[in-house]
Amino acid sequence: MRDGRRVALFAAAAHAAGLAAPRVVDWSRVLRAGAVFAPGETVRIDSPGEDVATERALRGVDDPTRVEGTARWYARFTSATAEVAGAARAAGAQLLDDPGELAVLFDKRRCHGVLRAAGVPVPPSPTSLAPAAPPRVQSAPVGGAGAVEPAGSCAPVRGWDDVRALLAGPGGLRRAFVKLAHGSSASGVLAVEWAGPGRVSARTSVERSPDGRLFNSLRVRRYATEAEVAALVDALAPDGLHVERWLPKASQRGRAADLRIVVVGGRATHAVVRTSRSPMTNLHLGGARGELAAARAATEAAGVPWGEVLGLAERAAACFPGTLCVGVDVLPGTGWRRFAVGEVNAFGDLLPRLTGLPGSGAEGLDTYGAQIAAVTTKEHHHHATR
Repeated sequence: MRDGRRVALFAAAAHAAGLAAPRVVDWSRVLRAGAVFAPGETVRIDSPGEDVATERALRGVDDPTRVEGTARWYARFTSATAEVAGAARAAGAQLLDDPGELAVLFDKRRCHGVLRAAGVPVPPSPTSLAPAAPPRVQSAPVGGAGAVEPAGSCAPVRGWDDVRALLAGPGGLRRAFVKLAHGSSASGVLAVEWAGPGRVSARTSVERSPDGRLFNSLRVRRYATEAEVAALVDALAPDGLHVERWLPKASQRGRAADLRIVVVGGRATHAVVRTSRSPMTNLHLGGARGELAAARAATEAAGVPWGEVLGLAERAAACFPGTLCVGVDVLPGTGWRRFAVGEVNAFGDLLPRLTGLPGSGAEGLDTYGAQIAAVTTKEHHHHATR
């Protein structure tokens, strides 16, 4: 979206680096007529945002607050990114985002399976899809035995009956996150708790209208009956669902806490603590930025070197070497002793006013400045050594 915050922040970072203003190609134009690139251009794929025309083209709805349509969004978005990549390569332009990796990053089931197969600790999930190819990295969990689960087939999730069986069956999850397979920004996410037959509750930002349509709100609400939860899950299921164990999180000042760590060019450059009184720590849902120094101190007091936490995010990003920048959601367990990766976000860099970590090489730079520096440094090295 030409006038969105992402474009403005990236353009400001380019200006600060002494570069010309980037040429912006709107997603609405790409979806309508494709894209044309010039030889030597560097092409960075960014989020489509919430432009009405783009939403209509991708999801078939005019209201960006609507939840439904993510499966259609995924099919059209991944097709469009593949076309953009093809046009860029045909023109001899440099592409910073691999379309095949974007397709994995935007399918939580596939992304979870890639991470798990690479030995990255993740919450146990019955819907994890094993990757078609061997994992690229192998690594040990951070903080001892983590949440890595053995490979297995993907459990079908056709609606509430299937989710109920995963929660309540022998060895059931009891507490789980139910997520749209292709969702983002906590859209369609339910934190579900099973306490026995008829004792089911869920917290979510999803609001259901009287006619059954689903909308995202900025308030996390609680549904306290099985019938209400079942209706939500059944409405979400046609777009595809991912289910994973709800791991107890560490806390900071009495609020649940996790970490968003941005990895640029394979290196952890930025980190922010997100805290919330609800299970979802997303900042647009009332979450707040916490204290990074306090999180580091708590982690090291628990016997886990801070470098291992940053290294965990880097190992997760290493599963996607063709993507310049990802935002890795790292879940600290109770007491800051063990860590798992919740998600890897292709467009997880929108963190205004956040500057780089000490020793990261991105000191004084925001996430966009770090990406520009990574590309220009690589290009300079390439020209100097070829």
